[in-house]
Amino acid sequence: MSNETSYTRVPTRWIGPIRFQAMNGLSSQIQSFEITAPLATYETALFASVARGAKVTRLAKTLKTTVLSDHMTRSILFEASSAAAALEVSRYIQTHQFLFQETIVSASSKHAKLIDIHVRIVASMLFVRFAFQTGEASGHNMTTIAADKIAAAILTNFPTLKYLSVSGNYCTDKKASSVNAILGRGKSVVAELLLSRKILQDALRTTPEAMIELNVKKNLIGSIVSGGVQSANAHYANMLLAFYIATGQDGANVVEGSQGVTHCELRGDDLYFSVSLPNIIVGTIGNGKQDLDAKEALKQMNLTGEGASERLAQIAAALVLCGELSLLAALTNENELSNSHIALERGNTL
Repeated sequence: MSNETSYTRVPTRWIGPIRFQAMNGLSSQIQSFEITAPLATYETALFASVARGAKVTRLAKTLKTTVLSDHMTRSILFEASSAAAALEVSRYIQTHQFLFQETIVSASSKHAKLIDIHVRIVASMLFVRFAFQTGEASGHNMTTIAADKIAAAILTNFPTLKYLSVSGNYCTDKKASSVNAILGRGKSVVAELLLSRKILQDALRTTPEAMIELNVKKNLIGSIVSGGVQSANAHYANMLLAFYIATGQDGANVVEGSQGVTHCELRGDDLYFSVSLPNIIVGTIGNGKQDLDAKEALKQMNLTGEGASERLAQIAAALVLCGELSLLAALTNENELSNSHIALERGNTL
């Protein structure tokens, strides 16, 4: 077998334009603009579905996205001689955040900034979750390196403390978990849209009442019945993975990325529709972004410079909203989903 790198072709299509009324980052806002974004997937019916949702954003002109937080996490795992000894270490760690940043993190990376620490003690083990701002990178490697160096400093101060792992699963990386849904990992983003009854009827063949009922009974109650982890949505993973692959992201992060809640409610005679995604893990620089396809995709979306990764995350959230809206609308009509797949994927007509 050859050690040379080869490439697997994935069908890719640019979807949109998606119209934003506002894109609200943590430090910048963009008003009233449109953008086209790529999806790479073998589930080619997704192209038409998300494109239908994108059309609705152009009709409604009410799409807003908001970044709530932005940080990458890594959790070190230590073991002390007793719970009391673990508590002593925990107190030291939580009172030395500023020192860790000034003397260790800043020396390991000019982009990383330690912004929060959470510690859980189980028996005599310490699960220490560090949260870092990582600039325009998704920050996997950056946070691992910084956390490892902090761990070395802690071990110097507590010689009897045992080092177990640079990742103790309290991060939590590429696994569904409550901690990520509650505290966030990557970019936490909300996308929201207000739709008139007429747009719903004309563009999606449904009503606000049908959408609200289905969301409650399928996404909310259905997720409870199935034992979903801090999550209530129809198919966030579809849009996220397709966007991750098209833009050079780590596709495995779709596991925590697919967590999130879809919410619908009646506002006057309009439908308020939103998706909340606490774990969008994307970057515009770093490993994978140098490959030609991803590099060109980011360039075409003008995602360079400061704040680009936040804009990328908000585009991801908008794509999720478009796909989620379109699918739920289709599901309110009997046979629409299956007939659409037959027409789009098998070359048959409805």
